[in-house]
Order: sequence, then C-alpha cells, then structure tokens
Amino acid sequence: MNDPLRILVVNRDKVAVQNLEHILARDECAFMKAFGSSEAILLLNTPHYATTPFDVIIVDLERDALNENHFFQLCQRLQPTAEVIFFADPLTVPNVVQTIRQGAFHYLVKPLRPAELRHSVSLAGEQSRHKQRQRGLRQAVSHQHGSMPLLTRDPQMLRLLEQAKRAAAMDLPVLITGSTGTGKEILARLLHDESPRAQRPFVAVNCGAFHEELLANELFGHGREAYTGAVRDRKGLIEAAHGGTLFLDEITEMPLNMQVKLLRVIQEKELRRLGVTTTISVDVRFIAATNRPIRQEVEEGRFRQDLYYRLNVIDLHLPPLAQRQGDIPLLVNHFLDKYGNKHQGQPLGISQAALQRLQQHSFPGNVRELENIMQRAAAFACHAEVTEELLPDYLDKQKSYYFQYSNTRMLPLAEMEQQYILWVCEQMNGNQTLAAKVLGLDRISLWRRLKKIQSSPLFDGGDILEAPPSMEPLIQ
Repeated sequence: MNDPLRILVVNRDKVAVQNLEHILARDECAFMKAFGSSEAILLLNTPHYATTPFDVIIVDLERDALNENHFFQLCQRLQPTAEVIFFADPLTVPNVVQTIRQGAFHYLVKPLRPAELRHSVSLAGEQSRHKQRQRGLRQAVSHQHGSMPLLTRDPQMLRLLEQAKRAAAMDLPVLITGSTGTGKEILARLLHDESPRAQRPFVAVNCGAFHEELLANELFGHGREAYTGAVRDRKGLIEAAHGGTLFLDEITEMPLNMQVKLLRVIQEKELRRLGVTTTISVDVRFIAATNRPIRQEVEEGRFRQDLYYRLNVIDLHLPPLAQRQGDIPLLVNHFLDKYGNKHQGQPLGISQAALQRLQQHSFPGNVRELENIMQRAAAFACHAEVTEELLPDYLDKQKSYYFQYSNTRMLPLAEMEQQYILWVCEQMNGNQTLAAKVLGLDRISLWRRLKKIQSSPLFDGGDILEAPPSMEPLIQ
C-alpha cells in the first residue's frame, strides 16, 4: 500500500495504548488514540474522519460503559469501510463472537501476541482499502440516482463489482441474472455510469409490464397515422437511448415476435418505427436482466437462442441475499440510516434479538424485502432501537412453510410458484401492492399472474383479484 494505514485504538488504559503503538511502530501507519468509547464516537463523528476514514479500529472495551455489539453498530454506521478488531479476555469471548457474526473482522484473546496483532492489522487494512475502492464506485450510483447502493462486504459480491467495473468500459452487451430483489437495475445503472456513455441517457423498461403491441410501440415508437389516434411521430425508447444505454428488465417476458425485432436492432444497429418504412440508425448499448433460468428458457423454446447469444456477451450473476447473510447487518444499518428518525438525538439502532431473527430468515424477496421490513419497523419505532415486536410475524411462519413442502409430495415448479404467490398475498393480508413489492413484481404483473392462477384447475376457489390497475402511469 502506498498510503500508511489509518488506525484508531480505543482503550481506556493509557499504558495498553502505548504498548500497542510500540508494537505497530515498525509498520507504516498513522496512529490515533481514543481513551474510551465516548471519546472514540466523538472522533468518528467529526467531518474530517467522515471524508478520510480509518482503515482499522482496534477496540478493547474493558471497564467501558458500552458493550461490543452496540459499539460495533456505531462503527458500522459512522465508518462503514473500517475493519474492527476486538480484544477479549477469555471470559468475554462469547460476547465478542457475536460481533464477528455481525461482521467485525477479528478478535484477539489477551494476552496479546505481537506477531498475531500485526498480521491481523495487515489483513484488515487490505480488506478495508478494498471496501473503500468499491464504496467509491457504489456511491457514484447512489448519489446520482437516489437508489440503494450495492452495499456488501461479501467476497463473492466484491468480485462481481470488480468484474462490473471492468465490463463497464467494454461497451458490449451484458446479461444480468439473479433472483427478484437482488439489485439488477442498480447494477445496470452502475455499468452505465462507469462507462464512456455515462453522460448520455440511461433508459429502463420492464418487458413484462406491457402486452406485445404496447411493448412494440414503447420500444420502436410510431409514425404519424400508424394507427388510429397516432396524430404525430413519436420516438421509441430505443431511439431515446441513442448514444447511451437501454436496460431491458425481465427480458424473458418479451414475446418471441418482439425478440426477432430486437435481434435485428442489435445486429444492424437500425430500426423502423411502427407504420414507417424508412430505417433510423441507432447507437445503443444493451443491458438485459432476468430472474428466470434463461438457458432453460432457450432449451424449452421460450427464448430465442440467437438473441440469447447476442445479449450474453458478458454475464453477471447477482447472488441472493440468503447466500451472503453477512451483509444483512450492513444493509440493516443502511436502511436504519435511510428511514430511521433520530429518537432524542440518538440514531435508530436494532436489538441483538431482532438482528438475529433477521439473519435466520431466508429472504425470498432478497434486499428489496429487507428494505421493506426495515422501512416499516423504522416507521413504528418509538424508542432508540428496533425490537423483535416491530418485525413482521411472517418471519417466524416462513420456516413452517418450507417444512410443509419438504414433507409432502414433490411439486412441479409452476404449481410451487402459484402457491408461493398466494402465500405471500396471504401474509400481506391481501394487500397486493405490498405483495408485489415482496415478490419484486409491478402491480400489473402480479394482477395478471393472480388472474391466471384463478383460472387454473389447481385453484380451490375464492376471489383473489382486486380491480385491474391502470396502465396509464407506465406508458407516459
């Protein structure tokens, strides 16, 4: 590393602080001291250390008023890229282990071994610098669009973000795969904002939100008198994205006839508006996304193989939240900062029991589901922390739901999907707007699926449909 590591030592014992400074003196580091958690928090709150964060925070809270878990939560909020190393007496190891589960870097049992300390600090420093590089990339997206950044400390996700940064400069089509709610559009925006096209338009369209004729009109536009009511020429979204990026979300929902037309645009770099014979040249980077197993869609004839290979030049897969549960505390703190109002001047926190309950949940709705839970909890929080009582009841019910299927007959995937959609609607007390958020669908797509389920021979009766939502907001 070119720059010396920025290290903060938090310890009420001044002699112990001097010993640590002596041990780390041989390594290149900028050393800062805080004699106790209160002094450390004041220091971390200063504007200077917000813009120039610490790389490593070494903490010993013996005889301190604050416990390890609370202090670590504050560190995550004030210095999200810093790696925290705790010291522990043999008797306090179980308490410190809880902070490791929340995402602390490491703990060292006293008495300290100098070589072990130096080694841990070196590894923590490397990890922190890596997180700082990634954070700079994510913040650019977050600040420009107000959307949730891809916060992570998961090694798999960090590798993905490195790949995305390299892919951004290549100006090639990208296919993003991953479960609903993992952040596919956020990743697409990141690719655009880090590309040479960053100053040009980023246009997003959900292919599942329109029927075939309307989707064709939205993508290609139309000429005057192309159909009844078309009184003037209208640009489509592909033209609107000229020079920039077109993001095609839920690409596997696109009808086969439309896939043929899109393939021609990608290959020939030109299009025809509906009702017009002349062609228009377009320069667009295509990024597509799907939550379905797209290779299976190709094999079963629901998605064109030639279009798949055109779009899948670079493949980026976003793992579900269940595979990176170490990110849950980080995301929880982010959402508490985003939605939590300060109570008596204190930032909103979360109890250990509530955090453990969240970490035990499988999150079928991924990060979007977690955001919905924390937004609701923050709205109803009356004290300085979110408690278990503020979390939805279905977090407990979900285990029995999956257990039920593991002890009955094997279900076809289509039937399992139908039953899961109905179950989510039930957990949301029939509120289809909330159910659509958890499922990662727009209201129109959910309404269509429920209509299909109601006409299915597997459906056992009852009225599950609300009035069809208006499509006007989607086509303005």
